[in-house]
Amino acid sequence: MKWNTKSLLFIACVGLAGSALFGFSKGDDRNFRIAKNLDVFNAVFKELDMFYVDTIDPEKVINYSIEAMLAQTDPYTEYYPEEDNTLKEMTSGKFGGIGSVIRYYTPRKRVAIIEPSEGSPAAEAGLQAGDIIMEINGKDMAQGDRTPNELTSYVSDNLRGDPGTTCVLKLERPTADSTYIPMELKITRGTIRTNPVPYYGMVDKNIGYIAISTFAIEGCSKDIKKALIELKQQGATSIVLDLRGNGGGLLSEAVNVVNFFVPKGKEIVVTKGKIKQAGSTYKTSNEPIDMEIPLTVLVDGATASAAEIVSGSLQDLDRAVIVGNRTYGKGLVQVPRELPYNSSMKVTTAKYYIPSGRCIQAIDYAKRNADGSVARIPDSLTTVFHTAAGREVRDGGGIRPDVEVKAERFPNIMFYLLNDDMIFDYATQYCIKHPNIGEVKDFSVTDADYDDFKQMLKKRNFTYDRQSEKSLKNLKEIAEFEGYMEGASEEFAALEKKLTHNLDHELNRFSKQIRKAIAEEIVKRHYFQRGVILERMKDDADLTKAIETLKDKEGYTKILSVPADK
Repeated sequence: MKWNTKSLLFIACVGLAGSALFGFSKGDDRNFRIAKNLDVFNAVFKELDMFYVDTIDPEKVINYSIEAMLAQTDPYTEYYPEEDNTLKEMTSGKFGGIGSVIRYYTPRKRVAIIEPSEGSPAAEAGLQAGDIIMEINGKDMAQGDRTPNELTSYVSDNLRGDPGTTCVLKLERPTADSTYIPMELKITRGTIRTNPVPYYGMVDKNIGYIAISTFAIEGCSKDIKKALIELKQQGATSIVLDLRGNGGGLLSEAVNVVNFFVPKGKEIVVTKGKIKQAGSTYKTSNEPIDMEIPLTVLVDGATASAAEIVSGSLQDLDRAVIVGNRTYGKGLVQVPRELPYNSSMKVTTAKYYIPSGRCIQAIDYAKRNADGSVARIPDSLTTVFHTAAGREVRDGGGIRPDVEVKAERFPNIMFYLLNDDMIFDYATQYCIKHPNIGEVKDFSVTDADYDDFKQMLKKRNFTYDRQSEKSLKNLKEIAEFEGYMEGASEEFAALEKKLTHNLDHELNRFSKQIRKAIAEEIVKRHYFQRGVILERMKDDADLTKAIETLKDKEGYTKILSVPADK
C-alpha cells in the first residue's frame, strides 16, 4: 500500500505523542495509561495496515476511531476533518454558495430543492422548491452507491464555492401533469448569511413581536437590536421574543441580547470547567435599550443553549415572563480548537451558570448506564434556586416556563405525510396551478383543496404504520407465549376491529394539523420563512397566551413577584 504524506504524518504524531508521554514517571498512573494506550493504538493500526488482507483507507479508519472515541463524551464534542467547513460556518453564519435548502427526494432517488432562501442567488435565479438536481457544472448528481445522506452531502459540496464563481445546474422541474421538464440555470454564488431575525412586526395595537431563529451568527444581536428599536418607533409598548426552535449559538451574542433589557455591569453567565482557563464571567457591557418595557419570551423543547441563556437569565432577573413549554436543557459550553492539517474540533470545556446560580443541563453524560445510554436528570433530583426577587426556579432540566401552554399533539400520521413527501408534493402541484396566492393573512387551505389532497393520497396508495396496531400485535404475541390468548381471543378480535386502519377517519380527525402543515408549505414557496411565521401566527396558542399576559398588567406583575405566603 502507498502511504500518503498526511497519513504518515498523522501516525508519526500519534507515535511522538506516545513517546513524549512515556517521559512521565511511571508512578503517574494516568499519564502512563494514556501513553500505553496511544502506543497500543499506533501498533494496532500499523499491524492492520501491513497484514490485513485488503487495503484499508487510513483516513477513513482513523476518522472512524476518532468518532468512536468522541462518542464516549457528549453529542456536542465533534471532530471536523480538513475538508469539512461546518465549524467555521457555524461560528460565522456565513458560507459561499447559492443559498438553498436541499434534501434527498426518495421518489426520484435524487436531491431536490426544498427552499431557496429569500434574497439568495438561488431565489434570484428562479430556482424553485421541487426542482430535481441532475447535474452541477457537468457532474452527474445521481445516487450511485451513495447513501441518501452521502448524496445530499455530495450535492451540497458541489453547490458551494467561493463567492463570485458560477454554478451551472441542470434540473428537472415538475409540471401540472406530474411529469418533469429539463431546465438549465446559471447561478453566481454569493456569500450566504443566515437571517437570525426572519420576521418582526406588530402583533397587536402596541405589542411588538421578534422571531429569533439562531444566535450562531457573529453580530446577530445587532439584527435583533435593529428590530427592537424599529418596533418601539412603531409604537410598541411591550415585546414578545420568540425563541421557539432556536438551537442557540454564541454565548456572547446571548449576553448582548439580555443586555438590551437589563443594566450595564450585570452578571449574566459564569462558566466553570476542569481547567482554570475554561472559567469565565460574562457581564453586560453596554447601556440597555429599555429596562422597563414589559417582556414575554416564547420557548419550547427545541429552545436550547444560548437561547436558554437568554430566556433563563431574563427569568432569573425577573425581567420577563417565560411562556410555552420546558426548554431542551443544554447547559454546556463548546470551544473550537484547531488541529493539525487544517482539521478542527469543537470541545465541551465547561458548564454555564445563569444569574440565580443554576445550571440547566438536563443530561449528565459522565453518568452512563451499563449499555452506554444516558437519561435526563429526574425532577426529584433537581435543586431549588431563587430569582432576584426570590421566586423559586430549578436547575437540571431546562427552563420551566412561568406560564405553561399545553403543547399540541403531533399525530403519528403527520410524520409519514412529511417523511413520504406527500405534503411537499401536494404543495408543488398547488403552486403550479396557483402561481399567486395573495397575502398570507387572506390565504387558507379550503375544503376543496383538502379533498384534492385526500384524492392524491389515495391515488398514491398512501399507507402508514399505526403504533396502536403494532402494540396490539406485540401484545397478542406475548399473550400467546404466556398462554393467555385462549381466554382473551374475543376481546382481542373486538379491539382489532376497532383499530382497523381507516385513512379517511385519520385525515378527518387530524385535519386541523394537516391543513396547517399544507398551508405552511404552500406559503413558504411564495414568502419564504417570513411567510411560514405569519401563517403560524394565525393560530398560535403560545403567542395568544403571551399577548394575554402582556395585556394583563396586574397579572404580569404578579407572575414576576414572590407569592405573599412565601
